[in-house]
Amino acid sequence: MSAFLICGAGGMLGRAWGELLAERGLEARAADLPDFDLADEASIARHVTEDLRAVVNCAAYTDVDGAETDEALATEINGAGVARLVARCDAVGVPLVHYSTDYVFDGSADAPYPVDRACDPVNAYGRSKRVGEEAVLASSGAHLLIRTSWLYAPWGKNFVLTIAKLARERDALRVVDDQRGRPTSSQHLAALSLGLLERDQSGVFHGTDGGECTWFDFATEIARIVAPSCEVAPCTSDEYPRPAARPAYSVLDLSRTEAVLGPMPDWRVNLAAALEQAG
Repeated sequence: MSAFLICGAGGMLGRAWGELLAERGLEARAADLPDFDLADEASIARHVTEDLRAVVNCAAYTDVDGAETDEALATEINGAGVARLVARCDAVGVPLVHYSTDYVFDGSADAPYPVDRACDPVNAYGRSKRVGEEAVLASSGAHLLIRTSWLYAPWGKNFVLTIAKLARERDALRVVDDQRGRPTSSQHLAALSLGLLERDQSGVFHGTDGGECTWFDFATEIARIVAPSCEVAPCTSDEYPRPAARPAYSVLDLSRTEAVLGPMPDWRVNLAAALEQAG
């Protein structure tokens, strides 16, 4: 059986994909900087070959606040770089799995965003990711475009591990309670992505854990598990201003994904599993 190429294999999601494929006995090839670079068309051509089963693109510019002052770089990677990858996949006839973000929406909704909701990013990072989306959607080849949100894993740098560390070190924390979305376990996202791919699905899907919460709710549950004595208090986004605006409401509608794969596991279940694995 031909191999999967994991672009950005060293990141949170790339590692989850690598471990998943190893568990399933499926062949994987890892691609990452500096040998693989979305800014370098020649490096893409070297790695993306016609014998692949699929290309899984976990590579991206992910510094949301940094994109506000360097939108050109973010767009070069998340937009033009993705367009190069799409063109190569189309040329050799290999399916592409690509990831985008809840930040392509404006945050003004009061019900989960369906996959076909009009996009209107509120920050530079969201705009850069939308450019990449447009390149994928214009593809003539097989593709899965999966939007996700609030990504975490038992490894790497992410909200879950940061809050867990702080909760163990401090008596109290203050966390934003006016931004609502869906957390996403990287391991769950990799598994649902493979599930969609194996069922020959294509087009736009949303992939997250089930349920929804605010960052405060999320942090409260993390602290409850790792350090119950730490008090978590709510605060507003205005109390912790950031360079990039965040959408107040970014809950992604999962109905299309769940119609194929069944209900998504609740975020509390996936969170507990990740924290147990992280130790």
